[in-house]
Amino acid sequence: MDVFIFITNFLFTLLLGFYLITALQWFSYKFERVIFHFTKPLWHLFFLVVPILLYYALNYVNFIYFAVYFYIIFVPTLYFWHKKLDKKLVFTARVKRFFVILGLVTLFIDILLIKKVEILPIFLPLIISFLISFIFESFNSKLFIKSASKKLASMPNLIIIEITASYGKTSIKNFLYQILESEFKCYKTPRSVNTLMGLVKDINENLNTQTQIYIAEAGARKNGDIAEITQFLKPSIVIVGEIGEQHIEYFKSLENIRKTKLEALNSPNLKAAFVHSSTKKISDEKTQIYDENLSNITSNLDGIKFEMKLNSGDYEFETKLLGEFNASNLSACINVANYLKVDIKTIQNRVLNLKSVEHRLEKIEAGGKFIIDDSFNGNFEGMSKSYDLVKSFDGRKVVITPGIVEATKEINESLAKKIDEIFDLVIITGELNAEIFKRIIDENKFILVKDKRDLTQILGEKTKAGDLILFSNDAPSFI
Repeated sequence: MDVFIFITNFLFTLLLGFYLITALQWFSYKFERVIFHFTKPLWHLFFLVVPILLYYALNYVNFIYFAVYFYIIFVPTLYFWHKKLDKKLVFTARVKRFFVILGLVTLFIDILLIKKVEILPIFLPLIISFLISFIFESFNSKLFIKSASKKLASMPNLIIIEITASYGKTSIKNFLYQILESEFKCYKTPRSVNTLMGLVKDINENLNTQTQIYIAEAGARKNGDIAEITQFLKPSIVIVGEIGEQHIEYFKSLENIRKTKLEALNSPNLKAAFVHSSTKKISDEKTQIYDENLSNITSNLDGIKFEMKLNSGDYEFETKLLGEFNASNLSACINVANYLKVDIKTIQNRVLNLKSVEHRLEKIEAGGKFIIDDSFNGNFEGMSKSYDLVKSFDGRKVVITPGIVEATKEINESLAKKIDEIFDLVIITGELNAEIFKRIIDENKFILVKDKRDLTQILGEKTKAGDLILFSNDAPSFI
């Protein structure tokens, strides 16, 4: 019986650790975010609080009762929960190290105490393991940062461009890279890598020492995040894009967001900064308000046309990219390219042939349906403009969205009203904002999809050739 108790306790501890490390990985290993900003608190109840309470309560009566609960209810439930996730645990080196630590600590404590107490302190190995893991990773991080800093120092001619914004920074990064890559040996951070340790890892593993321009995206969840990245990168060129209420629940106010993003201007190597008018920054010898020289913007489902003042002259630009807001994003890129002395005609040609960023107003045609994938656009301003873009479409308009994540109730209410005005069919994915949308949108065109795996079938049943289908924002199942 002792062996059975030992094995069950060991497995239970590992599975609790599995749930916790999965949640932590989603939120960049920040316990405060997992505790205070978790949108599915019932998961904590089902997979953490209740199991631990039952462990002590049932063990107090008879261990076999807990064993029945553990093997028949807890293990299968956790298995199917993880199987349904669209963002499963990635077994990175850090995660593997954590499980080694947790396994060894659990074995040590259980062997030490199994003959001395009736009920083993299940929380003790978890607390000790996370403490050891975080201390080790902190030490490891310092070594990685030192290595990346040394690599950057060995490249004195490298031009580092740091991009931050409430939204649009990934698009600006990708557009700027496409404009500059024909003139310079460029490298950009992959996907949405924008944290300090993400940048450190990218530099250590991927940055070629022959690179001339490194384009880096910088994100933030709290004051000081951009300052930390800026002091590490020491960029000579900074772009601060549009400021808005994205992640307002972390920053509490728009002014806090603005101050945090403008931390990028404190780079010790700063030579030029291009900032959006929403930063409320005044231009000076190093700082230019990049969207002030935009004019005559026209946008439709064929692309965008706009004019810009550059070098005291007026120039026309045209692109196949969708979305009026992309004119502003492009003006930042054009200003940087002009600062780097790229020929205006070359810039115009590159802008004309820009490829859309994946999942950002990306046009797709399938089965006679006109699909626009804007699933990486998660802010009110950008989403609203994408709705204005499709408003003139003659056929039936369908939108698929979870609403806006990490936004206020009022913002989602405004979004729901705009959606109700424009779209003929509204498919809401996930329950995060479902009640808000259900209350505002006409019930005859409202469909709630709780499990995104059912979406393909619903689209097959509810849409037809000639429809325009807009995928507007997306959210993983843990949101």
